[in-house]
Amino acid sequence: MDFSKFGAQGTALITQYGGKVVLAVVTLIVGLWLIGVLVKVLARVMNSRHMDKDVQPFLLSLVNGLLRVLLLLSIAGMLGIETTSFVAILGAAGLAVGLALQGSLANFAGGVLLLIFKPFRVGDLISAQGFTGHVEAIQIFNTVLTTLDNKTIILPNGPLSTSPITNISGKGLIRVDMNFTTGNQNKLDDIKASINKVIAACPYALKDREHDVLVSGVTQNTISFDTRVWTNPATYWETYYYVHENIVRQFGADGIAAPITAITLANRPA
Repeated sequence: MDFSKFGAQGTALITQYGGKVVLAVVTLIVGLWLIGVLVKVLARVMNSRHMDKDVQPFLLSLVNGLLRVLLLLSIAGMLGIETTSFVAILGAAGLAVGLALQGSLANFAGGVLLLIFKPFRVGDLISAQGFTGHVEAIQIFNTVLTTLDNKTIILPNGPLSTSPITNISGKGLIRVDMNFTTGNQNKLDDIKASINKVIAACPYALKDREHDVLVSGVTQNTISFDTRVWTNPATYWETYYYVHENIVRQFGADGIAAPITAITLANRPA
């Protein structure tokens, strides 16, 4: 066995590739260190801007993974390895996965957008996709609502992030709009006084807000009133039903008569 021949070949390989290998190793070490520093800086920026704690780990992992893949491709190119085929394979694999999971990816992207831009938060009362309820959880792929009748609704984040959303509790207060109709044989001030008594007694109506009792329509037999009561989002329906029920009681106690109908007129004594 000719060891001198192997020695010469080894020397030639070291001469040809030694510098590249050393440079690649140094690049790998420095690159991983820089990636670590960049990820830490990005984490500090996210914390300073109070980004949601649920989305931070995902974004940091995504950035870290992408930078490491780019670093490895760069090192492969430095060693003389043809990277075009690797990039093509990764692209083809990404396309195949994207086509197979396009619905899930859309939901995933929608979840990230919802977590970043926060059009609503956990506990908010919202109306979206034809459903109204309190937000129980904002997950990566779905948002979970609890409806007012205690049903659980799971909404995909993709359509949710691109459709209109009404954040009912977003402002912290909510106005309950109602309309009541009485007969026009009643005195206007008496009707308004009765409605205001109910609002003043309502335990859910906010005492530091001005509530409205406004005439919204007058016909031959009726007077209609728009009644607007401010309350907290959590007591919207309690306010709504309290006012409706007690308006009936108060109108009866104050002698506020209902509209005169054709049947009532027909049954009147001559």
